[in-house]
Amino acid sequence: MTGPATPRLREMRWWDIDSVLELEKDLFPEDAWSRGMFWSELAHARGADASRRYVVAVEDDRIVGYAGLAAQGELADIQTIAVARDHQGTGLGALLLTDLLRAATAFECTEVMLECRVDNVRAQKLYERHGFEPIGFRRGYYQPGNVDALVMRLTTGSGSGSAAGSTSVQGTESND
Repeated sequence: MTGPATPRLREMRWWDIDSVLELEKDLFPEDAWSRGMFWSELAHARGADASRRYVVAVEDDRIVGYAGLAAQGELADIQTIAVARDHQGTGLGALLLTDLLRAATAFECTEVMLECRVDNVRAQKLYERHGFEPIGFRRGYYQPGNVDALVMRLTTGSGSGSAAGSTSVQGTESND
């Protein structure tokens, strides 16, 4: 084999939050998640009523990436995907995304949604390679900075067709 070993994915647990926060603040300094946000998400990731999937990518005892998904009914929403700067471009983002898509299938979701910064072309290309299509924008979604979000959707279920589409773009254009 050539090259370094692929980081190992495992379920994110509460003791990972400090390491994840360090990475979060490095990658998203303007709009980093808080400790409480991660705690809240992890509170819904275990047990019979679990509706979240959060994973970390570990290499040599160092967290080099993480990702999270929330599921509700037939709709899953990718909450976050982050890859350490020194691991970007290595395929780790695709590995994390693939894990979340498997979780969406396990949650029996037929659609997966996400928001992506309009200036994050690398991420957009990753999502497009996995079948996501742009469906709208959320103006000023990322604050501070007032950066727009591109809303993307992947339809995973057969027969869901356009019937599922109309509610998915709710709030992406203009609000009532």
